[in-house]
Amino acid sequence: MGGVTLAGMARLLALRPEPVAAEPPPETTTLRLARTPSICQAPQYVAEELLRTEGFADVQYLVKPTPGEIGKALASGEVDINLHFAGPLIIGLDAGEPVVILAGGHIGCFELFATDRIRAIRDLKGKTVAVPGLGSPPYVFLASILAYVGLDPRRDVNWVTHSATESMQLFAAAKIDAYLGFPPEPQELRARKIGHVLLNSSVDRPWSQYFCCMIAGNREFVRKHPVASKRAVRAILKAASICALEADRSAQLLVDKGFKTPHEFAFQTMKEVPYGRWREYNPEDTIRFYALRLHEVGMIKSTPQQIIAQGTDWRFLNELKKELKG
Repeated sequence: MGGVTLAGMARLLALRPEPVAAEPPPETTTLRLARTPSICQAPQYVAEELLRTEGFADVQYLVKPTPGEIGKALASGEVDINLHFAGPLIIGLDAGEPVVILAGGHIGCFELFATDRIRAIRDLKGKTVAVPGLGSPPYVFLASILAYVGLDPRRDVNWVTHSATESMQLFAAAKIDAYLGFPPEPQELRARKIGHVLLNSSVDRPWSQYFCCMIAGNREFVRKHPVASKRAVRAILKAASICALEADRSAQLLVDKGFKTPHEFAFQTMKEVPYGRWREYNPEDTIRFYALRLHEVGMIKSTPQQIIAQGTDWRFLNELKKELKG
């Protein structure tokens, strides 16, 4: 497989469906995605060559310093389609943002680290936790966790806001009690033996039973470009399967693209995040689960049914599940 391109690899892995040839070309040959430091969104980076085979001659990755900026970029139309954590997408939909969720991307990648004196989620009551910002993906995810065990994230935890680098330094110095990170941060913390993993969303229930990141699009882009939208979703889902089946090659591709992470950490991420299981989970269940948690703590007013009705479109996913045999 050493000299095989990713597009060729997709064909060898039976991920290239025959119906593509009969499809009309995409309505636009330009596709804009976001690039953040998080390598858990590897499928959309690995998908670049596949997107070109789908007819996108101009694939752009707009740099966003934090994952929290993805939702705003999707809503404004600056980004067309992107992977993003379910929680902030739901909050945006509740606020009326013109975004539509199209498919599940991958199961959990977040890991919650704590100091030795904290042995359970409930021990976080009264403790200090650092997040990039209130409303950021780590904050929303941890608020959901706290609500699930009966804590009120608005009153029971002392939140402080710092960049990821500053937070990890504070956590290493035991100046904060817990830190929730996403790849490659958990891999680095484990390698440095800092703290211990209190929760791993890829293996710990109930979080491991739902998607973490989902594929979402700007509503107007999807409405005007349905063929392009389906082709983009197909490329990202095929790339997710490649990440699972060819972890070493996918990790090297991330390094080659300039992500500031050692190959070892990128490889661990490809092996640990369940990228290849997007067929097995119902994305609607994910929306329902997180919407309930966020509704419980007052972060959204809409019911899960309202979020699903106004903010999801599964037609491309349903078609692709039949087309992509693997």
